[in-house]
Amino acid sequence: MTMEMIAGVDEAGRGPLAGPVCAAAVILDPEHPIVGLNDSKKLSESRRNELDIQIQDRALDWGIGWATVEEIDELNILQATLLAMTRAVEVLKITPHFVRVDGNRLPAWRYRSEAVVKGDSLHAEISAASILAKQARDKLMLSFAKTFPDYGFDSHKGYPTKQHLSALRSHGATPIHRRSFSPVSNLDSQ
Repeated sequence: MTMEMIAGVDEAGRGPLAGPVCAAAVILDPEHPIVGLNDSKKLSESRRNELDIQIQDRALDWGIGWATVEEIDELNILQATLLAMTRAVEVLKITPHFVRVDGNRLPAWRYRSEAVVKGDSLHAEISAASILAKQARDKLMLSFAKTFPDYGFDSHKGYPTKQHLSALRSHGATPIHRRSFSPVSNLDSQ
């Protein structure tokens, strides 16, 4: 009997004012369980770093998908997130038999699947995807912090903190800012 390949999918970066949205898909290996998987937001940065390496080493397969700032502005954040999720599953080398997606919406795709609210706390494969997506996006935002040093992307990762909003007012929007998001959209009308 063949083992059913279940992929977990989650995203990182729906709420920030800057940067792309990232999704990950993970098929875990039941023969090599990973201890301590949880919603990435409930883990310390050092623990996420450790788990990120373990997931990449031990999972049967994993993939990362992105939707660009331009796609976010053109489609809207929900549709861009679903696109990133589709891209993450499409890069898997193993075709999953079933896909569990964190949240309450599913992409329009060919996979048997279910949306699971708070799935990143309930299913290990979604927790693993949550961690990979957050880590991949955080690494990208750290690289943007070097390109745009006045914005503090290394600390807030594009989320609307006081520091970020102050930098936006002082310096204006960068090419990685989401023009469709307020308050970025308000800058253009001033």
